[in-house]
Amino acid sequence: MNYKESETTEFKKSTSELKEAIISISAILNKHCRGEAYFGIKNDGTVIGQDIGKDTLRYVSRAISENIEPKIYPKVEEKRINNKTCAKVIFEGKDAPYFAFGRAYMRVADEDRQISARELEHLIIKKHKDELRWDNEICPKAKLSDISAKKLKAFIKIAGLKYGKVSASLAKLKLLYGKKLLNAAVILFAQRPQDFFPNAKLRCAVFARADTSYIIDRKEFEGDIFYLIEKAQEYILENIHIGMRIEGLRRIDVPEIDKEAFREAIINAFCHRDYREYDSVNIAIFKDRVEIRSPGLLYGGLTIKKITTEMVSERRNELIAELFHRIHIVERWGRGIALILSKEPAAIFKEVGKHFIVVFKRKSASGEEKNTPRTVEKTVEKTVEKILGLIKENPKITQQEIMKQTGLTRRGVEWNLRKLRREGVLRRIGPDKGGRWEVLSKRKS
Repeated sequence: MNYKESETTEFKKSTSELKEAIISISAILNKHCRGEAYFGIKNDGTVIGQDIGKDTLRYVSRAISENIEPKIYPKVEEKRINNKTCAKVIFEGKDAPYFAFGRAYMRVADEDRQISARELEHLIIKKHKDELRWDNEICPKAKLSDISAKKLKAFIKIAGLKYGKVSASLAKLKLLYGKKLLNAAVILFAQRPQDFFPNAKLRCAVFARADTSYIIDRKEFEGDIFYLIEKAQEYILENIHIGMRIEGLRRIDVPEIDKEAFREAIINAFCHRDYREYDSVNIAIFKDRVEIRSPGLLYGGLTIKKITTEMVSERRNELIAELFHRIHIVERWGRGIALILSKEPAAIFKEVGKHFIVVFKRKSASGEEKNTPRTVEKTVEKTVEKILGLIKENPKITQQEIMKQTGLTRRGVEWNLRKLRREGVLRRIGPDKGGRWEVLSKRKS
């Protein structure tokens, strides 16, 4: 009878392959936490037997214990298979990642593959999952007086719970450790979360082209997660094209990107982002696309392929996700990606650097919805009018001062000034330093 190797079973023809066996044992432990190894069986399953002396079993057991970290203590025994003597090793361990001779391996089918840095990170996170959760940590400087009772009451009401004192309500939501506030309580319900977390922030920008060379508008928002989610949604709606359709006697506004799709992407960005990263969630609106950028790569060993084909999810911030679920912002089943793709099938998901990015194609850029109002151009007009207003108030205003007043980058200011000069609306009198601006005429709308 022949035997077959698997993800939990390894064959070696003799103890001369003990080093390779130790690597296989560590790989199996990292994948399945338990398994078996045999000496005296070839890798094709042919039983050839193994000479076992009085110290053989002890030697095998000691070699395994000494060369795998964290240490394991396998059971090594003599076994008769097909009337031949073999050595059988039974091992288990729940302390992954395991290292053999200083390196970590993972079992894939019947082979042992060295673990990548990302896979190793996943194993370490899995091992210390509860201890490493940011939302479950104590916020040492925050006090109950920092919590907004108004925000908390509003949440409790939507969740269908009964409101008591601030402390009682927070305890009911599992947002206290003893009398200490957890990070989740502060980022969600503090009057000013940004006083404790500088990354309790949303950055938004509109760009004139398909790259970041010229910025038209830029805004930053600070506050709790619920506030930032709404501001992100408002900013996108203000700066993409809005079409319309008629239903009966009613006019229905239709954004060029489905509202449910980008709202879901925004919610996911704040729910699953890595709050240990200093960066904020960013909304970038380009001529041809909208990008929602979230600090932190996919969590729990997930890949782009897995989230788009298998529709599975892993929660980096379990407590925040649970609170979102209480008010029906997210579902426990993790249907967010499926919802996005059902509404916007051309949506792209990618990882760049330390960011997870959702990209929505703008229909107006590809010639679809040609008759929609051009809201990006409206944003340009507002920015230009603001610049002209500043110049009228102070003809000697510097580019630095315009940058400060409008939130534009230097390139953005230069681009707008050049545009106004080309249109004959603005001219420069005197040198760059010490000169002044003159508004020549009104702009044509």
